[in-house]
Amino acid sequence: MMSKKWLLVLGAIAALALGISACGGDDDDDGNGGGEAEASETSDLSGEVVIDGSSTVAPLSTPVGALFGEQTEGGVQVTVGTSGTGGGFEKFCAGETDISDASRVISPEEEEICADNGIDWEQISVANDALTVVVNPENPIDCMTVDQLNQIFDPSATITSWGEIDDLEADFGEDLEIFSPGADSGTFDYFTDAINGEEGAQRSQGVNIVGEDDNATVTGVSGSTGGIGYFGYSYFLENEDTLKALEIENPDTGECVAPSEEATQSGDYAPLGRQLYIYPSAQALEKPEVLEFVNYYLENVNDVAAEAGFIPLTDEQIAEAEEKVAGLTG
Repeated sequence: MMSKKWLLVLGAIAALALGISACGGDDDDDGNGGGEAEASETSDLSGEVVIDGSSTVAPLSTPVGALFGEQTEGGVQVTVGTSGTGGGFEKFCAGETDISDASRVISPEEEEICADNGIDWEQISVANDALTVVVNPENPIDCMTVDQLNQIFDPSATITSWGEIDDLEADFGEDLEIFSPGADSGTFDYFTDAINGEEGAQRSQGVNIVGEDDNATVTGVSGSTGGIGYFGYSYFLENEDTLKALEIENPDTGECVAPSEEATQSGDYAPLGRQLYIYPSAQALEKPEVLEFVNYYLENVNDVAAEAGFIPLTDEQIAEAEEKVAGLTG
């Protein structure tokens, strides 16, 4: 059965495609519509754009790629893999892909591999995200601190029940059932850095590793009263009828803040607010089909983001991303 996330994505494709067609049909004063000229330029393109990486970013890259394929009248094939942020960078730095989807910034080790292989790149923001900690709806806890989450997920953690967590706002003695993405996940890297203070450092005992399958976390947490897990905001929106999102206490203000568009864009949802990225290589951008695709991505990603449950870029973030692409292409 097709998930609600992909139904939303397909809806975004259909809506944007209609908008593009409408723009293409408008005539300007000299009888030559700007939309028709743009469509003519892109329809001359051919080739392939190869993307791999984060499963969190794929629901953005996939519909944008489908829309771009329509604009080029099938001349350009955009393929999107989901081997995880780490797996994507491995392929990208080996020169196997044009663009890497990422839910965290590239690591120094990955930068070094790219440099050794002569791969120049730029980090382009394509959306904001509120990394969301989810529990079972029967859980009476509404807000947790970073320290309380650390008591669950830290590499040295040994607790097995909610009742062992210090200073919870309500009595809750259910057994913990913990769900987590795997080590190739950028979400895993970001969460462990924000909560445990070290990227990739998390307890191994008593944890259900779901890899890149966030739906397994949905199933596990919704089916266990003591369940807890984490993933991108869009996955929570897709499943908010069966899951409960925890508020997170902002370490600077002491306020409990729920994941939301406003709180993430303002920085109040800390430390789990983040940006999502694509990493195009300078070598790939020398190909006109890749350059046009990246420009098209930035022009349309906010529309897709809004339809698919992501938090759109601000105007300032869009402008910064466009400047980075221009800088990478000289």
